[in-house]
Amino acid sequence: MAETELELPQLYLVTPPEFELSRFPSQLARVLDNHPTACLRLALATSDEDRIMRAADACREVAHARDVPIVIAEHALMVERLGLDGVHLGDGARRVRKTRDDLGADAIVGAYCGASRHDGMTAGETGADYVSFGPAGASALGDGTRAEHDLFSWWSEMIEVPVVAEGALDEDTIRALTPVTDFFAIGEEIWRTDDPSATLARLLAAMDG
Repeated sequence: MAETELELPQLYLVTPPEFELSRFPSQLARVLDNHPTACLRLALATSDEDRIMRAADACREVAHARDVPIVIAEHALMVERLGLDGVHLGDGARRVRKTRDDLGADAIVGAYCGASRHDGMTAGETGADYVSFGPAGASALGDGTRAEHDLFSWWSEMIEVPVVAEGALDEDTIRALTPVTDFFAIGEEIWRTDDPSATLARLLAAMDG
């Protein structure tokens, strides 16, 4: 009998912080058509409600046409109004319980917990569907703290809540974390390149390495 192959992590796609509505939806469609995607996160830098709503409508249409759930970063109050599937909270466990109560059991509620094991555990205990740690790669942003391999390794052994690796991902980081994470959240790494779909293919190929 052949050995059972380890299940590879799934792709969790993140939009760029800003994009042209005239161009991005077709770019997004191409990426989703070429790469099986577990979830899409709308992660806009703007707080302009009109821009967020128009971007959400366009991205939701593309995602839902391909049976990909879409969550929005931070704006939990907009989830139901925009027909989205849930929210990604960027401040650890602080709002998880209230957000879960507000949105109900069916909504996706995720929490970004930096490199804090304690925050991650609290988020899981208060109703998060997944916890994300990062940056997993070397980044000049922030204070230099990284979510190290040991954190993902410990989490995948001890905790049942799915874990997401994100932030400054490159092929080496993806190769190293493949055995110990459930999802890779990839966004800026591909959108700033000339061919996002091809760049993503290279990154994902590292999982087999």
